[in-house]
Formats: sequence, structure tokens, C-alpha cells
Amino acid sequence: MPRFWSEARYRGPVPVCTACRSVVVEFDASFCPHCGTGMPSANSRDDVGAVLDLGWGRVVLVEVVGQGGMGVVRRGWLHYYPDGARPATTTHPVAVKLLNPLLRGRERARRLFLGEAEALARLSHPNVVHFFGLSQERGQLAIVMELVHGRPLSDHIAEHLAIAQSGNLPCFAMVPAWHVFSQLLGALAATHALSIVHRDVKPSNILVRTDGVVKLTDYGIARVPASEARMSGGMAPGTGAYMAPEQVRGSAVDARSDLYSAAIVLYEMLTGRSPFEAPGRSEMMVRAAQLEDTPPPLSSVVLQAPKVLDVILARALAKDRQHRFASAIEFGEALRLALGLPDTPGWSAQRRLAERAAEISRMQPVEQLKASQSSEVQALRTGVMSAYRG
Repeated sequence: MPRFWSEARYRGPVPVCTACRSVVVEFDASFCPHCGTGMPSANSRDDVGAVLDLGWGRVVLVEVVGQGGMGVVRRGWLHYYPDGARPATTTHPVAVKLLNPLLRGRERARRLFLGEAEALARLSHPNVVHFFGLSQERGQLAIVMELVHGRPLSDHIAEHLAIAQSGNLPCFAMVPAWHVFSQLLGALAATHALSIVHRDVKPSNILVRTDGVVKLTDYGIARVPASEARMSGGMAPGTGAYMAPEQVRGSAVDARSDLYSAAIVLYEMLTGRSPFEAPGRSEMMVRAAQLEDTPPPLSSVVLQAPKVLDVILARALAKDRQHRFASAIEFGEALRLALGLPDTPGWSAQRRLAERAAEISRMQPVEQLKASQSSEVQALRTGVMSAYRG
């Protein structure tokens, strides 16, 4: 049984409102969003030196690298036991996502966290952040995953936009945008082949490594059942600016819902802004716009954009999912052919890898394991990685 232990103790003010006793999920909040009471400054939890035992190896935690509503992400070092599954593997850095201790007693938060671990454990794709293991002991949950050396796509969009505005240019040129977008579509194709819907595709969840390889991350709400896809206040989980209409309504979602979100990511890469956000619009107003508004044609925002892109995005952003692209590969092929982009080795490997993922998903567990380790699949994964590096 994996174990978690630490001699350290959590220090600093806990993010609980002293007036209404509500948990404040934003660690840096200056006031309680429920009653308006001022909040003390919150410090990062001091877990440096804590150890996670995964059975076949152990992780030593070091500094905090990120925080969010569910918890904190720390850098760690994964050491492999000599008598474990991979005794000769060299020690290397990892990222460790720890569930906020104040949410341990919240069953829904626990299910979301375990759901993310389940989704990542089933996925094995070069453009999805790699899963190493789950640790849990006395209610403390931790996901050990790949440490991505890079930055979120949202940072790159902000930088490109500053340059583009000074020269009246597109935020991303089409070829660099395709370089990122084709990898995102490959990750979604594998995700959907396993009947998993990500539900939160957005630039901040798309990491771009320093060598150009893209990694899709944060599957925290990917396994939410349709019957439970609502948060307090009746709001479905997700980020309004990137949510498909059916997700805003809290209806059942499928692969086409993620592809709607991906289309918004593409729109934002090319224009520098998402189509439904606007100054002064609240989250509720943005969600309402997803249901009612038609986004401005891309060519009206980026004058250099070919008209065919308006047609592609109009289909991808259709309010009725039946009118959208049926799969990530179909979306990518339509875009590539419409723009006359070359059939690169990377995209060719993505298409074949998506086909194999669909085949593997239909197999029995033992056969699936053997197929997933086949030399052909490994070669396709290697081909994807090598084609997009640099």
C-alpha cells in the first residue's frame, strides 16, 4: 500500500473564513467570496523533505511550483528502489499534485482528484502529461506526474499578442499555430478513444515544452458523471470562455464538446483573445454568450486570415454539436487541407496513433496491455515526439 508521511507540519493561516467558516479555494484571496470578510495572507505549505512511497520508488518533495483550487503542485525527485519495477532507472524530477488537506473530508473533491488520477493512468500519449503513480494514506492524496519544462500556452499567447499589436499582425502565424494545435488534437484523439472527455481544454492547461512538444494536462474534471456535473450555485464545472453550450447547460458532454473548446483555443492563438470574452463580462455573462452569441468571423479580427478559416471555425463552434466535427482527427484534416498545410511526419503519426488507440480501447484488458506495448505503437509515439521537437 503506498504511504505518505512527513515530519513537517502545515504552517501559516488556513484558507477558511473566520466568519462563515467556508473553505476559500483561492489561496491568495484577500476576502471571502461567500460573505466578504477579509482573509489573512496565506503562505505556501511547508512540506520540503516529505516523502511519498509508491511501492516501487519514493518521491522526495521540494519547492512549490503552482497552486490552485484543489491543492498545490510541488516539484519532487523520484528515486527508484533497486528491487522495484524499474531498478535501473535514473532518479529524475517530477511534479506532485497534493489535494488541499481542508478538502480531504469533501467526498466530491476526493472523487475529482481520484478521477484525474484514473484518467491519467489510462492515457499514454506523448502529448499528454505522463502519470507515474498515486499515493494515498490517511486521506492525503497525491498524484505523481511528469514535470514539464516549459510554460502554458496562455503565456505564449500573451507574448505573441504584444508583438502582433505593435505590427498589426496575427497573434500566431498559421504554421506555428498548427504546430501546437495538431499536438493538442492528437492528445484529444487518444483521450476520446478511451471514452474520456477532458472538459477543461484551455490555453492554461496546454503546456509547451522548451523543445516545442505540447502536453495537455489538468484532467481534474474529466471523469465527472453527467448526473453530478454541477457545482454549488448550479454552475457546471469548467471555464466559461472555453465551454461548449451543452457543458454550460450541465447536459451530457462528449468528444465534440472538447473539440468546441479546442476551436476556441485556435481562435485565441490567431486573434489573441477568446471569441466570447469581453471587458466587463462576468463569468455568468460569458457562459450566457456561449449559448446565445455568434462569435465574430476570424477574418473580421485578423484581416490576413483566409476566408476558409471562417468556414472551418463556424462548423467547429456550432451551437448544435451534431454540426461540429465528429473527431479530433477529422477536425485537423479539414483544417490542414483547407489551408494547404503539408502532411508532416508528426501529423501522420498522430493519425495512425489515434487509429491504434481506438483499436486498443476495444480490446480486452490483457490484449490491450500487449497491444499498447507493441513495437508499432512505441514507434508512433517516438515519431510524434521527434517530429515536434525543436
